[in-house]
Amino acid sequence: MQGLVRDIWMRFLPGLLIATGVTLLTAGMFTYAGPVEQGPVRAEAPTVVSLATPIPVATIPPLDGPGPSFVPATPLPPPLPAGWPTAPSGRVATRIIIVDLRIDLAVIKGNEDYPACGVALYFPTLGQPGGGRAVYIYGHARTGMFLPILDASKVRNGQRMLGMIVDVFTSDNFVFRYRIEEVRRHQVGGLANAWAATSEELWLQTSEGPRGTPGKTQVIARPYSVSETSQSEAHPRPRPYVCG
Repeated sequence: MQGLVRDIWMRFLPGLLIATGVTLLTAGMFTYAGPVEQGPVRAEAPTVVSLATPIPVATIPPLDGPGPSFVPATPLPPPLPAGWPTAPSGRVATRIIIVDLRIDLAVIKGNEDYPACGVALYFPTLGQPGGGRAVYIYGHARTGMFLPILDASKVRNGQRMLGMIVDVFTSDNFVFRYRIEEVRRHQVGGLANAWAATSEELWLQTSEGPRGTPGKTQVIARPYSVSETSQSEAHPRPRPYVCG
């Protein structure tokens, strides 16, 4: 009897070992397989949200001040400004404030290098405030920079930003106020639309992920009001630093 049991066990043992080995190997492939390299990041479909109705033209009083403190923006009368000053030679953007997003940054000239951190940058071959062309200011989506723009864009495609006021200070001690009218996400067309602008617009741009991530978030604002400001308000000390 014992010999019979032994014969049966020896007959089925190889098959049992093979089946067990296949099971363990399969489990090992799923449990211990190394990480799979991520393929190319796909660009998401572009989205655009804008104010539903045009803003009526009206003359508004000058600003009492640049309002740099971070308090909720008060409702403003309808735009557009009267006496919008033309840009003299040499005028450049020096500071940007978006009160509702708690953004307050010095603005410096951009170049072909990877953008510096700690500041916003203007695109030098496009326009400057009062010049009748698109003004293009960009910055990293990082804490203390343009991250609030990216964060706000992720909620209902940025509808909360519509109507927000952007103050751009200039080297000749003016503060130009713009109103956000469009938010564009996952944009891959670069500067083409800004170059094509036939009137003054303010374009803000920030990234949507690490270096190499396709698509940018762009905010488009249009002229609202202008006022003179002080030298100290218009000329914060830039503190750029190298980042990667």
